[in-house]
Amino acid sequence: MPGSAKSSSSTLWVIAAVQFLTPFMFSAIGVALPSIGKEFSAGAVQLGLVEMVYILAVALLLLPIGRYADIHGRKNIFLSGIVVITAATVSLALAPTIGLLIFFRFFQGIGAAMITSSSLAILSSSYPPEERGKALGVVVSCVYLGISAGPLLAGLMIDFLGWRWIFYCAVPVECIILLFALLRLKGEWAGARGEPFDWTGSLLYIIALFCIIVGVLQVQAFSGAWWLAGLGLIVMIIFLAFETSIEFPIFPLKKIIANKVFALSNIATWLNYAASFGITFFFSIYLQVIRGIPPKITGFILITQPLLMALCAPIAGRLADTYSPAPIATTGMALCTVAMACATFINSTSSILLIFAVLIIMGIGFGFFSTPNTTAIMASIDKQEYGMAASVIATMRTFGMLTAMTLITVLLSWFLGKQPIAPETGPVFLVAMRVAMTVFSLLGAIGIVCSISRTRKDEKPKPCKQDFA
Repeated sequence: MPGSAKSSSSTLWVIAAVQFLTPFMFSAIGVALPSIGKEFSAGAVQLGLVEMVYILAVALLLLPIGRYADIHGRKNIFLSGIVVITAATVSLALAPTIGLLIFFRFFQGIGAAMITSSSLAILSSSYPPEERGKALGVVVSCVYLGISAGPLLAGLMIDFLGWRWIFYCAVPVECIILLFALLRLKGEWAGARGEPFDWTGSLLYIIALFCIIVGVLQVQAFSGAWWLAGLGLIVMIIFLAFETSIEFPIFPLKKIIANKVFALSNIATWLNYAASFGITFFFSIYLQVIRGIPPKITGFILITQPLLMALCAPIAGRLADTYSPAPIATTGMALCTVAMACATFINSTSSILLIFAVLIIMGIGFGFFSTPNTTAIMASIDKQEYGMAASVIATMRTFGMLTAMTLITVLLSWFLGKQPIAPETGPVFLVAMRVAMTVFSLLGAIGIVCSISRTRKDEKPKPCKQDFA
């Protein structure tokens, strides 16, 4: 790949555009679910599937597709992903039944997995180590902007045009991105070209993750869910054992264990998402049910966090280019942990200023964690494994969110049982939220230890192992 500033800049903006659109499509659909349910007379289970199948497709395919892209070309996978997600978006806009909507939503998740697993790898291949943090900061900022804009823009479109316009409006943007990518992305990136693809490991991984995710997400839907999740854990152990026995695995466990920076940075990613993901869930219910604040105002309050994340990510990226990224990421994680510790003091009469303070600290902390942490991970591995590394980062994020969802489900079931969350059960809900924030704070503290431990005090920042391709 030519290393000119012009080609690198073109690559950055193509990837930034799709990284805005992918989380936008994820966050926007949640606002549309009531309207979709009304049009199709869909039940809660079907509406839940609209969300779940997207997450499922992304999680199942990230790692295998990332490795496949390393072998057969990251640009090919990236362009194919844009085509798949565009076709799926068109189909979603025209879906005549809830069943087909769920089906096309799964394919939209496949396209998102293809884009996610290849985009950071392409970006890391296009930028030299001393500029990579700045580029990653722009991309991470666009991800958070997509998360922030999704509910707001979707709400406006639903009110004035209808829920299908969420997809109609996305199609021309996706087409422009595809055209721009075809014209501006020059060359190809395939650092592991010629190596065999691990089909057996991929199948074991998909089966294991499918059982774990479906088991955890459906724990309240059917009694055998925990058994399904347990089966998934057994298959995951088999998968990890198999990966250590072959020469070209999709998940090089031996290399990961030997690479302290890569291993601990990804554990920090998992723990930080596990600790932070649930705060929006609890605050949304707290503000609306306990404090009686209307949904639109609640949305404007909660958007504080992702907006600050978007603002801080580029700044953190520039700092990571100049200084060691690990301490910056550790500082960010420490701020997230402080925010969750403060949230343990929230009660039914707490000032809204305390809510804003928690969201502000969390937004700044997460913004200063994500980009430097990703920079540290991508700088710690060889370029032929960029696709695998980008997929592992995204998978750790998914595992973190899944961990948070599991903890929330268990705690709410423990404290509320089958009682609805309502003003009458508010005191019990507040106890559950306080326990959850305490657990999340402990997870954050463990993440801080992992983040600190990735480099020794006497060890200088480890440079990237290779020049950019």
